[in-house]
Amino acid sequence: MESSHQPDLDPNKDDLPLRANMNHMLVRHYVLDLTVHFQRKVIGGSIVLFLEPGEGFCKQVETGSVSNTPVQDVSPKDDGTTSEPNYIIHHSSKESNISNFLWDDESEDFTLVLDCCDLVVSRVEELDVTTVLNKNQSDANADHSSCSLVQKLVSMPSAYWKQQHDLYLQTSGCPTVIHAKPLQFHMDQWSLQIRKEGVSSPYAFPCALKIWYETKPTGGSVRWTKDQDGRCCVYTMGSPINNRALFPCQEPPVAMSTWQARVRAPCDYTVLMSGENQAFPETAETGVLQWDYYVTMPMPASTFTIAVGRWMEAGVKTEEPCVQAPFVPLDYSQSGPADVRQENVRCSIKQEDDEQFVCSHMDYPCRFMVNTARTQAVIPYRVFAPLHHLQRAEKMVVPLLPLCLSAAYFALGLHPFSRLDVLIVPSGFSSLGMASPHIVFLSQSVLMGEKNLCGARLCHEIAHSWFGLAIGARDWTEEWISEGFATYLEDVFWARVQQLGRREAEEQKQLKALLRWRRLSDELQNSDEELQVLRPNKENTGKVSESGASTVKHALNPGKPFMQVHYLKGYFLLKFLADQVGEEKFLLFFKAFVRKYHGKLILSQDFLHMLLDTFPAVISRGITLETIFSEWLDTPEMPKWLRDASSEWLQAPAVEEVKEEVAKWIHFNGSGGKGTKRKRAGPKVNFKELSPDQLVLLLEFLLEEPKLSPSSLRLLHTTYDLQAQDAEVKHRWCELVVKHKYTAAYQDVEQFLIHDQAMGVYLYGELMVQEDARQQALARRCLSIIKDDMDQSACRVVEEMIL
Repeated sequence: MESSHQPDLDPNKDDLPLRANMNHMLVRHYVLDLTVHFQRKVIGGSIVLFLEPGEGFCKQVETGSVSNTPVQDVSPKDDGTTSEPNYIIHHSSKESNISNFLWDDESEDFTLVLDCCDLVVSRVEELDVTTVLNKNQSDANADHSSCSLVQKLVSMPSAYWKQQHDLYLQTSGCPTVIHAKPLQFHMDQWSLQIRKEGVSSPYAFPCALKIWYETKPTGGSVRWTKDQDGRCCVYTMGSPINNRALFPCQEPPVAMSTWQARVRAPCDYTVLMSGENQAFPETAETGVLQWDYYVTMPMPASTFTIAVGRWMEAGVKTEEPCVQAPFVPLDYSQSGPADVRQENVRCSIKQEDDEQFVCSHMDYPCRFMVNTARTQAVIPYRVFAPLHHLQRAEKMVVPLLPLCLSAAYFALGLHPFSRLDVLIVPSGFSSLGMASPHIVFLSQSVLMGEKNLCGARLCHEIAHSWFGLAIGARDWTEEWISEGFATYLEDVFWARVQQLGRREAEEQKQLKALLRWRRLSDELQNSDEELQVLRPNKENTGKVSESGASTVKHALNPGKPFMQVHYLKGYFLLKFLADQVGEEKFLLFFKAFVRKYHGKLILSQDFLHMLLDTFPAVISRGITLETIFSEWLDTPEMPKWLRDASSEWLQAPAVEEVKEEVAKWIHFNGSGGKGTKRKRAGPKVNFKELSPDQLVLLLEFLLEEPKLSPSSLRLLHTTYDLQAQDAEVKHRWCELVVKHKYTAAYQDVEQFLIHDQAMGVYLYGELMVQEDARQQALARRCLSIIKDDMDQSACRVVEEMIL
């Protein structure tokens, strides 16, 4: 049984609970009808859940297993004690009368458990779907019960998805069941639990529920803030608690579903979402527009994304949010063997063009079965930004985006999603980028300097369309399946965008590898070992309780979102495997893997088993599933191959150039500052021009020097025009400024902390550790300026550093 006693949960340190009993009852489709209230900072309305009884329900279970029993709220209070369990039960009614009764924890009634927090639920209703669905029944002898009708609806073949979505929308407006016993609901810290009196099995439980609710201004799934123009906006920012504070849902990744959403917002606002359609707003009422989005590919609820603001579309000279480029959806009815040769963008794959391809995922309208999608190197795209950054977005993002999309297509083949929006989000965004289906968020930090940082980040986020979204991790603790793959493919895509030759591309990859190795080494030395393991659940990875409930290990640790071990160690594992089979063959294998597993969730062993089956020769070298687990995934240690490879990367030509420049700077630093005026001026040195990545490495090497003079730092700043470089370079420069207390550049540090919040978190710690009053005052001043706009997790980490 899922015990009514749960260990105390500290939301700042412990694991994230996934309470949903999806094995008992699975949400197949959501219909959201929401209104954005900027004055109150809430999103309110209703959500309709279309449910399907699961096969995992068993009324009689053994002691110690998990059942559908609701979980008590035993969260710790401020004084460290535990609060009494909240047993308040709410009876739903159309009039929203709420009566208080004891919630019977030992009830025999079936309980639907949804992941939920920071929501105000006013009522839960059972919908009378027969008023709509009975009209569509041609068989008079068929079962016309509500549950049977809903099961037929959710099971409609994908060829009829338009009719299905229309029926979902009609059914979501059905009246409540007349003369039925009211639904009871109960909320604790992490879940919403719903019962119907006298119903003891999910097979008799209502299959269409409408939940009326509002978010809270302080809810952790969305951020209410202001954009760079000072205008109000709200967006999902990739919270550790995912979307449970935006709508009640089933959070486990295996609870894949489809959705439709109607969102109302003031008429001067644009609503962007992770829907597959390009929405065109309609007037809902005076001063209010409504936007309708949908998806037909079942995906985890965590992938649902929304951003509402006064965004401007790059390249469109208008203030109207509804003026958009034309979008033509692909015809999913024309599936079958490919009959179009790819002459311009040709990907060498083993599968012949005329070979029939059959998807192995659950039934949905898949782009892999569409002829025209197979030759679409660049999918339709748009770029949005606040007015403040519109010109920079037009100059930087718009030219790069089609090149990055084309490079990704060349490497991996068909784009899994039909379109892409890119949005420059407010300054408080705590990452350089975040990918969701059909939409990517980018930090303003990528807009500065040369195109290197912006292009590489675009490539990284686009790679998530394949790894992280079309193919997702079945267990969220295996983040490397998403981030490691995207980091590896980022280099592949970006080298093609730059049109580098084979030798140049290899040298650039060696330089990037060395930079990442240095970053990984530093992180492994300065973080908890338990956070360094790529597969923390080891042999229990992917396992859940009988009901489907589980926890995500370390998900609520405030420092975890800022760690890169899953990116870096995952990237190096893939680099190690590519080294064994050859990169060209490795990328061809990626294509084959995508064709087999798109639309599915995987564990590490799914990828590794297929790899070892495809390249059996590597097993003779001692590379097996067990050795990969023990050396790479299940241990915090640095693998031996990586230690050896790093010494080779240090000899790469691009790195040798940097070392030569470092020697010049060390000589200059040791020669200047004393003696005659000529000596104080320092010797004249000719410094080479360096790429942004080389410049990062140069500054990292100089950070290892115990002392750099003010004249050296001043010349360093002017030689490379450091304040005009990208955020990666400026970050290392600010570290040098802080280390050597170079007060003339404190303004650079302040600007970096304010405008590059995605990268400035740990710079606060370096300011505080110096025990310099002026630097500490600088840190406190910057935090006070940006605190209201800062990501909550980042703010907690910074406040701990300062305190």
